[in-house]
Amino acid sequence: MKDIILDILDSGIEIKRRCIESNIDNIITAAGMLASCMASGNKVFIFGNGGSAADAQHLAAELVNRFQIERPPLAAIALTTDTSILTSIGNDYHFDEIFSKQIHALGKKGDIAWGISTSGNSPNVLKAVIAAQKTGLTTIALTGRSGKLGDCADLVLSVESDITARIQETHIMLGHIVCDLLERQLYPEEFNNNGI
Repeated sequence: MKDIILDILDSGIEIKRRCIESNIDNIITAAGMLASCMASGNKVFIFGNGGSAADAQHLAAELVNRFQIERPPLAAIALTTDTSILTSIGNDYHFDEIFSKQIHALGKKGDIAWGISTSGNSPNVLKAVIAAQKTGLTTIALTGRSGKLGDCADLVLSVESDITARIQETHIMLGHIVCDLLERQLYPEEFNNNGI
């Protein structure tokens, strides 16, 4: 059991290191895109399924509430949280439409749609990204080995792994790094004042 634990640790560290090194420019770009979006009074929609739904809610909370510093709330919405909307769309239409219909209802040009899919092939995430682009939103994707999502999103942060758990762990680390950079761009004086 100890060997298994240490193997998981080593694997996780290596996957994260490779991911950050290969995505470093895209991470900086993602933070800049989100900072520009928020500074302009626009909002970000975050969505995914299962563990990625939890990540969407986690990242939305980091933006709306706070990450490292005391600052004004930032406009972020996890499209995974309203059970009445999700179940009515799933029941009346199709589960594949649960995010795209919300994008059509709430999104406007200048907003960002941030889709999360470990496979990169989740039909409802793909449809939402395509709907977002048709509506004039910029799109960001967190994926595993990209999949179809990697072919359609404006900016892709991919994790080169086939292990869902390692991909999800890396996704939340990527999200946290983006939140950190975003706060630093929007509120540099707070970081200077707090010595962070």
